[in-house]
Amino acid sequence: MKNAINWFEIPVNDYERAKKFYSEVLGETITDHHMEDKNIKYGIFPYEMESHKVGGAIVEMEGVNPSADGSTVYLNGGDDLAGPLSRVESAGGTVIMPKTDIDENGFIAQFIDTEGNRVALHSMG
Repeated sequence: MKNAINWFEIPVNDYERAKKFYSEVLGETITDHHMEDKNIKYGIFPYEMESHKVGGAIVEMEGVNPSADGSTVYLNGGDDLAGPLSRVESAGGTVIMPKTDIDENGFIAQFIDTEGNRVALHSMG
C-alpha cells in the first residue's frame, strides 16, 4: 500500500456554495461529475488520475452531513499554505487554527468551511 488514503469526500449542504468556496480558497477548479440518476451533486478536486494519486470530492446527497467533528481532511496547501488560508474568510469560512509550524513536517492550519466541516491545510512552507 503506497497511501493509507486513496479518496475522500467532503459532505456539503449547498453544492454551488461549497464549490465556489473551495475554488476560491484553493485557486483551482472543482470539476462537476454529478450523478443525476441518483440525485447526487459531485465535484472533484484536481488530482493526477493517471498516476493514481490521492484525490477527493465535495458531495451533496441524502444521508451525508457536514460536521466539525470526526476525521480531518488535510488539503494540499501548495508551496505555502498562507496563500489559501488567507482566502478562507473572504470566501465565507472561519479560520480556527492559524498557520502552525510542525517542525520538519512543515505547517498546518484548520478552518470551518461554508458547510460547517472542519478541514485543514498542509504545506512544507
